[in-house]
Parts: sequence; C-alpha cells; structure tokens
Amino acid sequence: MTRTLTPSPSRRGLRAISLATLTAVVLAGGVAATTAQAAGSTLQAAAAESGRYFGTAIAAGRLNDSVYTTIANREFNMITAENEMKIDATEPNQNQFNYTNGDRIVSWARSNGKQVRGHTLAWHSQQPGWMQNMSGSALRNAMLNHVTQVATHYRGQIHSWDVVNEAFQDGSSGARRDSNLQRTGNDWIEAAFRAARAADPNAKLCYNDYNTDDWSHAKTQAVYNLVRDFKARGVPIDCVGLQSHFNAQSPVPSNYQTTISSFAALGVDVQITELDIEGSGTAQADNYRRVVQACLAVSRCTGISVWGVRDTDSWRASGTPLLFDGSGNKKAAYTSTLNALNGGGTGNPDPGTGCTVTVSRANEWSDRFNVSLAVSGSSTWRVSIQTQGGQTLQNSWNATVSGTSGTLTATPNGSGNNFGITLYKNGNNNNPTATCTVP
Repeated sequence: MTRTLTPSPSRRGLRAISLATLTAVVLAGGVAATTAQAAGSTLQAAAAESGRYFGTAIAAGRLNDSVYTTIANREFNMITAENEMKIDATEPNQNQFNYTNGDRIVSWARSNGKQVRGHTLAWHSQQPGWMQNMSGSALRNAMLNHVTQVATHYRGQIHSWDVVNEAFQDGSSGARRDSNLQRTGNDWIEAAFRAARAADPNAKLCYNDYNTDDWSHAKTQAVYNLVRDFKARGVPIDCVGLQSHFNAQSPVPSNYQTTISSFAALGVDVQITELDIEGSGTAQADNYRRVVQACLAVSRCTGISVWGVRDTDSWRASGTPLLFDGSGNKKAAYTSTLNALNGGGTGNPDPGTGCTVTVSRANEWSDRFNVSLAVSGSSTWRVSIQTQGGQTLQNSWNATVSGTSGTLTATPNGSGNNFGITLYKNGNNNNPTATCTVP
C-alpha cells in the first residue's frame, strides 16, 4: 500500500483463452466427461477462465466480520496480508519475530483453498524503530536476516513475495529512493532477492512499486532497467508488481498495456497488486474495465488484486475506490470487471494463445485421485490448474508443477504434452479446471 498515484485512458485487451472444465461425472474407466466452461459468476471464477487469479488484500482484524469474509471467500482466490507481514508487524524487536496475525491470514486463505501473496520483505517504510535507527553493514545484515527468517517461516505457503517494495523515487530522475536501505549500498535490492530465493525457492519473487503504470515515466523506465539487468545477470526475479492506484487526476494511462507487455517481454510475470480506482458510476466502471482488458491482452499478466474488499475497508475510503460498497453490495465497477473477465476485450493480443488442454479424471482412492492432462496446439505451453476447496497437490509427473493448492502452474519438462497430477481431496471430491496459454 502506498500513498501516491499515476496518470491517462487505456487500450483494451484480449482474453488469453477459454478453458474446458470437468463435470463431476466419472465414466467407466475413470475418465471424467468434459463440458464447455460457462461464464464465471464470480471474479475468481471468471479470471480462472484465462488462467489468472483475482485477489484482494485482507486485514486480520476483519476476519470476524461475516459480510467481509463471505465476499472475500466467494470472489477472490489470491490473498495479500494488508499489513500483517510487513517488517514492523513481523519483527517488532530485533530477532524477536511475531507471526500471529500473518499466520492467521495464511491459515484462513489456505483453509478456503486460496493462495497467498507475501507483502513485503524489504521496504523503507513501516520499519520498526530499532531498524529505523540502524545504518551501514549492521542494517544490511539485519535486513537480510529479516528476509531470510520471514521467508523461511512461510516457505512453501506463498505464491509470490513482494521482496522489495518502492525502492525508486518519484519524478523525472529515475533515481533510487534515498532510504536507509539504499545507503547500505546499491546492491541491496539484489541481495534481498538472493536471500529470498535461498529461503523460499519455489515462491515467485517480485519487485513491487507505484507510479510505474505509465510507460513514458522515468520511474517506470528505471524499474524496467533494474529488471532487465537482473535477468541479464541471473539475479533471481520472477515478476513485477504494478500497484496501480488511480483517481480522476491520475487515470489509467493510455499506454498501460504497453507497460505490461514491455515488462513481460523481459521474461517476468506481471501482477497488478494493489488496484484501487477512486470514483463512482460509469467512469469508475470504465477504468476498471480498461485495467482488466489490458491485463487480459498480455499472457504474462497473471493476476489482479484489489487493495481491500469494500469501500469502507480501503485506505482511500473517502474516494470509494473498490468493487463493493460499504454494505457489501456490488457496484457498477464490479459488473464491468466481471464482464471484462468473462468477455475479454478488443485490443491487440500477444502470443499468449494457441494451445488447448484436455482434462480427465483417472485413478481414484478414498483420499485422493489422479488427473490426466493433455496439451495440444503447441510444444511450449503453460497450464494453470484451479484446484477446488481444500484440495492439495500430492504428486505430479511428466511436467514441472508449482504450487500446492489453489492455482497450480504446469510447464513442460521435456516429457511431451501429456502429464498428470495427484490431488488429495481433503473433503472436496470436485474436479479441477485448467486452461492453457503459450508464454
């Protein structure tokens, strides 16, 4: 979460690809019948049609609010802790870690079959007092210890980490932000990413920032150059987070899709991480549509998270920036977002189409079952598998599969286009769905 915004209207996009979904009918021989996926009736279901997630930020203190949790559970399948994983929350005193509220959010998310974004490991803001008063090598070592300890604690439970947050300054310079972390040496960001990879090797590692939505901005270019340098030198980075806080003075920029596709062309995923758009009615709805369509037009734009559930839960509550009003009612912006997810757009597609995946149910036991998947149309593919409820991955073969629950991602490992997974039911016997894109 940040406090500054971006600028001007966006192009439309094209949905990556429709998906086939399984019915719950198991035929003789253990193969499930396949039917066409109907339009998603919730944000998470509609996003899953193109292999994406749709998430929200959650506050532990609101998990006893049944209206809040009902909406969150129904509509979103990626959860970000609003403040509970930040430095001041997780290490209030040096080397004394407190994961109580972060664990509460992770537990709620995983028990409801959702994935979690970790936010954030290294940041100049929301540092505890002890860290604010440190400098030099002592601060560098403390930062790296914090990254290592927190990422290790949540190892295997996090889809993506915002490893470093907001390290560049606003304005036309494209310079790094002058922070206590920056003053430990220009390589501090690289050091944080390397520490995060060592601590949680299967999580995606993201750089996250605001005012990086407009491709022409110096700050956007500075982040782009950082990512390009990291990719060229083998520094572990998997994704870029665009916070995308908009209002009437800073609307969705006309080149927003260009920004997304330019980062994606570096070989990283793009995640819209903290979306909120101040306003109301048609104008707000149209801006949400533009964001969704821009993401759908780029195959490596893998998901969208709004920063809060209802307007009254937002850090910008007076600007009514979210998809639900304070009473939990769906706004026009919700409808336009859902329709865009279901209907795609009319903009320029990237190469992220061109394959299909067929899913069938195979061997079954009392506590688990096998799923066979066959890809056609391309030998280079990326399959997103949406598990149901509390199901978890036990095993996979003939593909590289990441994730343990929620959305799994499969990519080729040289064994061809036919692969499979074993899922523990954990009380849910429903079939997963899947969609295929060409990276």
